Amino acid sequence: MNKANTTDDQLRAEIEDLRRQLEEQRKLHSAGIGHVKSGPSAGKLVAIAVLLIVILVAGFFAGYLPRQRREQVLAAESKADAETLPTVTVTPVTRGGASTELSLPGTIQPVTEAPVLARASGYIKKRSADIGDRVQAGQILAELEAPELDQQIRQAQATLQQAQSSMEQAQAALEQGRSNEALAKVTADRWKKLVDRGAVSKQENDVYQAQYVAQQANSQALGKAVSAANSNIGAAQANLERLNDLKSYLSVRAPFAGVITVRNVDVGALVTEGSTLLFRIAQTGQMRTFVNVPQSDADSIHTGQAAVLEIPDLPGRKFTGRVSRTSNALDPASRTLLTEVEVPNADGALLPGAYTNVELMVAHAHPLLLVPGDTLVVRSDGPQVAVINAQKQVHFAKIQLGRDYGDHLEVLNGVQEGQQLVVNPSDSVREGVKVNPVPEDNPGKRRRG
Repeated sequence: MNKANTTDDQLRAEIEDLRRQLEEQRKLHSAGIGHVKSGPSAGKLVAIAVLLIVILVAGFFAGYLPRQRREQVLAAESKADAETLPTVTVTPVTRGGASTELSLPGTIQPVTEAPVLARASGYIKKRSADIGDRVQAGQILAELEAPELDQQIRQAQATLQQAQSSMEQAQAALEQGRSNEALAKVTADRWKKLVDRGAVSKQENDVYQAQYVAQQANSQALGKAVSAANSNIGAAQANLERLNDLKSYLSVRAPFAGVITVRNVDVGALVTEGSTLLFRIAQTGQMRTFVNVPQSDADSIHTGQAAVLEIPDLPGRKFTGRVSRTSNALDPASRTLLTEVEVPNADGALLPGAYTNVELMVAHAHPLLLVPGDTLVVRSDGPQVAVINAQKQVHFAKIQLGRDYGDHLEVLNGVQEGQQLVVNPSDSVREGVKVNPVPEDNPGKRRRG
């Protein structure tokens, strides 16, 4: 740079010297001095012209070109500064729709499921069903063997026969007692007539009258004995029927049509009445799942509402069901509403105990703002997002969060719809830093609702 300035000064000095010489020659020519020569020679003029051209060319290369080069260097430096700005990916703040898709985890269960227990004690004589078998209502699943039950039945039959025999004896005694009563009545009537005639003494009449009364009492007692015998027969008959019913329980039957999901016994196993679990049967034509809906969405759930089940192991398949019932009360521990969703399972694709995602559409009267979850910055003074202003500078705005949808977050205040937020802000993104924002590819795919 100093060398170029020195060259410019020398050229200016030479040009000024030539101008001064020309001016002196004009003055001498005007005063008559040097009239011998009418003017400068042609060679001298050419030399002066060439010198001027050289001076101009030198000035061009020594002055204009360095300046242009300096301007180009400055422009390149400015461009380099612009290109060195941190490049960040930005995404806009959006507003949620009138309805939001709420996804909740659940476990698939049969609508009807029951354990099959033994109603009688004994040994497994035969087993006719195993896990995975589809059975019909009343189908025999297993048969038990209980020899002591057969003995109890025979004993009950003997007791019934004894009661019947006692009944016959009591009836015979009653008939005899009634006959004696009738005879005593006839005798008492005769003696009463004789007393009235004075043919016999009153004492003898009193004896026969007392005998008649005694026979009446005996007939009543024999009638009671007959009633007791009848009761004994009824008790013996009921005991026999109980044992026969108990014997029928030796054949274990399916309570309803379904699938055997559990089998705990095999042939020869000893089972105890009312305590040994033999099988577990489930109806899989209609399945249900229970989900816990958060308190914030509980008012949007109602019976008959559509629901969609997705099984991770069955990608691409969706099972449509409906909300069958709710608990109509929040669990005080989790602040959630227990909701039951029923879904048809005609093809048996849904298995009891499977994990599922239940999707429910939740309506919102006043949709809130949404920001992507990867724009959130959590600091000691609370959650924040990096907002890009009109000057492409970063400003960290504090926000108040609402519900968490996983990939998106509800924002109650702190940002406005349409503002650009930095996605995954790095350490180079600081307050007031100027950045080069680049819109995110396909931001619409991330929007919910």
